[in-house]
Amino acid sequence: MARRRAGIHGLQQQARHQEEFQKAGEALAAQQLEQLKNQLELFKTNLEDFARKYRKDIKRDPEFRKHFQRMCSNIGVDPLASNKGFWSELLGVGDFYYELGVQIAEICLATRERNGGLIEITELKTHLERMRGRNAQEISEDDILRSIKNLKPLGNGFDIITIGNRKLVQSVPRELNSDFSCVLDLAQRAGFVRISDLKAKLGWDTERASHTLDNLLKDGICWIDLQASEPEYWVSSFFGDS
Repeated sequence: MARRRAGIHGLQQQARHQEEFQKAGEALAAQQLEQLKNQLELFKTNLEDFARKYRKDIKRDPEFRKHFQRMCSNIGVDPLASNKGFWSELLGVGDFYYELGVQIAEICLATRERNGGLIEITELKTHLERMRGRNAQEISEDDILRSIKNLKPLGNGFDIITIGNRKLVQSVPRELNSDFSCVLDLAQRAGFVRISDLKAKLGWDTERASHTLDNLLKDGICWIDLQASEPEYWVSSFFGDS
């Protein structure tokens, strides 16, 4: 019996030690969390001071604006997407991205019949600059990408896809499967593909090649030229490069 009591006492003591260790760990974690919060508040204060000092550069220079945005993202601040409060009043960038998003939507809608809702970002940028005029605030591809990300929650199909070394804006809800991506990747070199190209370079049979190209035609992404010796399927988003 004496040994059993000693064993129970040892277990009770061990449990108390574990409880003490747990309390000490929780206290340390709370202290570290408080220190982290204080550091973040200090960073945000310094960031606001920086924004006040360089707000003209942030609004005028797209490259400077991009680096500023990355610096903000590192500490969980998204001032350029905000349209209320301190950042909007200081920089006026909430309205800037809202306006840019509306212009992007207008251009995508206007060109959709020609390109099937798939436009290369460099072409989109050219349209935007023409629409905004010479006296408008200069924009970069990074500004366009951020504006499109702000459009996505609206559920209108806006997205960014990458084909090879190209970035394209997709403005209609559509899933580009692997076959579609392979065709677009091949077409970006010359602007078009033929069934024989898909068979020779991708190893597809005629049925698979025809089926994929027919679907791209139905979606308006490709146009077909029947006057060539073999039908050529031109990707309208790549017309400007060919």
